Amino acid sequence: MKNIQSLIEQMSLEEKAALCTGASFWTTTPVERLGIPEMLVSDGPHGVRRVPDVHSIGAKSLPATCFPTASSLASTWDVDLLHKMGEALAEEAIALNVDVLLGPGNNMKRSPLGGRNFEYFSEDPYLAGELAVSLINGIQGRGVGTSLKHFAANNQEFQRFTINAQVDERTLREIYLPAFEKAVKQAKPWTVMCAYNKLNGSYGSESHALLTDILKNEWGFDGLIVSDWGAVHDRVASLKGGLDLEMPGPQEKRVKAVVDAVLSGELEEAILNESVRRILNIVFKAQETPKGGEFDVDAHHKLAQKVAAEGMVLLKNDGILPLKGQQHIAVIGRAAENAHFQGGGSSHINATRVAVPFKELQSRAENAELTYAEGYPADDSFHQEMIDQAVGLARSADVAVLYIALPSYKESEGYDRADLDLTVQQVALIKAVAKVQPKTVVVLNNGAPVAMSAWIDGVAAVLEAWMMGQAGGAAIADVLFGKVNPSGKLAETYPLKLGDTPAYLNWPGGAGEVRYGEGLFIGYRYYDARQVPVLFPFGYGLSYTTFAYSNPTVSGSTFKDADGLTVTVDITNTGKVAGMEAVQFYVHDQKSGLVRPEKELKGFAKVELQPGETKTVSIQLDFRAFAFYHPKYRMWITESGDFDILVAASAADIRHTLTVTLESSLSLPCVLDKESTIREWLEDPRGQAVIGPLLQQMTAMSQQAFGDDDGSEGIGMNVMDMFMDMPLLSVLLFQQGALTMPAEEMVDGLLMQAHNMK
Repeated sequence: MKNIQSLIEQMSLEEKAALCTGASFWTTTPVERLGIPEMLVSDGPHGVRRVPDVHSIGAKSLPATCFPTASSLASTWDVDLLHKMGEALAEEAIALNVDVLLGPGNNMKRSPLGGRNFEYFSEDPYLAGELAVSLINGIQGRGVGTSLKHFAANNQEFQRFTINAQVDERTLREIYLPAFEKAVKQAKPWTVMCAYNKLNGSYGSESHALLTDILKNEWGFDGLIVSDWGAVHDRVASLKGGLDLEMPGPQEKRVKAVVDAVLSGELEEAILNESVRRILNIVFKAQETPKGGEFDVDAHHKLAQKVAAEGMVLLKNDGILPLKGQQHIAVIGRAAENAHFQGGGSSHINATRVAVPFKELQSRAENAELTYAEGYPADDSFHQEMIDQAVGLARSADVAVLYIALPSYKESEGYDRADLDLTVQQVALIKAVAKVQPKTVVVLNNGAPVAMSAWIDGVAAVLEAWMMGQAGGAAIADVLFGKVNPSGKLAETYPLKLGDTPAYLNWPGGAGEVRYGEGLFIGYRYYDARQVPVLFPFGYGLSYTTFAYSNPTVSGSTFKDADGLTVTVDITNTGKVAGMEAVQFYVHDQKSGLVRPEKELKGFAKVELQPGETKTVSIQLDFRAFAFYHPKYRMWITESGDFDILVAASAADIRHTLTVTLESSLSLPCVLDKESTIREWLEDPRGQAVIGPLLQQMTAMSQQAFGDDDGSEGIGMNVMDMFMDMPLLSVLLFQQGALTMPAEEMVDGLLMQAHNMK
């Protein structure tokens, strides 16, 4: 590694300003006289989209493996598998001369309508964070950088360049930041990409609170922060906020603006130097990995097939699957011949090859006859004759397999979905086929939940195959014929209807603003709190075998928050075929000073078992598993008390409950002030000690002031309850005449006592 400080001292002001802005769509600015090379980045959440012309954004990219998208990856619940996929992505990046892959996407799925939901992992921050850590470690372990994105609250496409997301601090800390925090602290991505949108009034590219206070200072991020492409509005303001690198380039006016700002004193050169230092660190780190060569196309296609198969979720099965012994299989749906395996937009990959689902079924069907009908068109037009043809095939077959893909005009980057529905033709097709053929299997290709209430009762099985990557056609065939036992589980809740979803009344906003009015309660947190029935719960997925959960234990019935807690459970495969089970651990706080979700995922593990085999799953629950963010203290806190540890197969399938007692070791700062209510004084140990004697006097005065003339207790017995949520100062002002000093002086004295207590 070169002496970065020496290079900075040798660079001219113009060279430093230019380095902080890209030279092209995909490269940074080199400084040849000082031996500073360019760095090349590429789109890449689920594949390397390497465009040969660095000055082009829309040209056809070089062939690369198209792995499944994030909604499929998350459904594997398999951190080891994502690590292997990350290694493969890095190998391809190296072969294609790419230094940094722009991904993974780690935003929460606030609504199932989000246009880029297929690129994001989950509605749950713990699960998303764990998966991001594993994928990043896999990529960066091979010497290729990542760009964790989009920081932060980038949850919709509607007005995504300008929308102001209004999110309260606790919701931000507990829902929308933790997945980023976990990835930054545990995987140390080389870069973090800011979001287009505003957050609480500040653009993501200019937010000092996000980029500097939280990301760099609080979390210790030591890489560079890059803009999303075109996200910078004011280059000088973004540098002040903490944004190091603006993309794309060239941007001569932006460079000049930075130079002028330094010369005029508007921008401290030290701020510019810090961004230059961060960029140079990553540029030279990237140079440590030799580029070029080839990657194993066959091996990576095979890995993509394994990832796709493990991410597929069996949603319904009346016993028809796995297919066996059928002589005539009617294959229906254009997605069987035209694989729908990735989403539209910046993540679109030029796949090295594509497994055609129909051909993959044929190769595994042995002596069965397969017939095909297109079933539905590529556009949104309605064709009854296509349905009639499909019905004819299905009626004469032993089983019908429908491949139903949500078309790109309904789901893609750039716009949000208008609804949760399949096309009118697709719904009519499923219903018509199921009416004549009760042994109907529906295979879905989509990136986010779809509504199924209109047809699911009439079909025998539903397999959620997602945007499954280039090898997904083969993976579907393996699952349908039982070569692979499905083990995927949902990383997001499937609602019954759009009106049930948490953000329904606050989506997508308008007049340049969207209010996150549901607060903490997104996904299963909302459905738990409102007791709203769902189509399929978070963490749900069927298997061709069964699993028993037994012997749950904890490391101690009482524990200190700093020590954490170890939870174990035995998992037994009680069926006849090998399978994998994703075991989930949720935490429920029995009593809290602030409202908390009914339960929250705080651990998981995926275990593979042969028939009759038992394995012990053990997970560690740390301080954060029991903590919540307190906006008054502006920190994560724990409270002493009882917690339930829920060992589960899904958010709705709790197998065991263990109750433990936490002993909090926190010493909270005193945050009482003149506006603090009596309740807040009493909740603070120091405040309680200070005003305890005063309360007796206040109660007596209140009894006298509000008691009834007839001598009965009257209103006086409840007056302090009425006063509990009034500021102490206001209560004392009511009783000013009975006090020995002015109310304000008394409160000032009490505050001084409380703040001076240890």
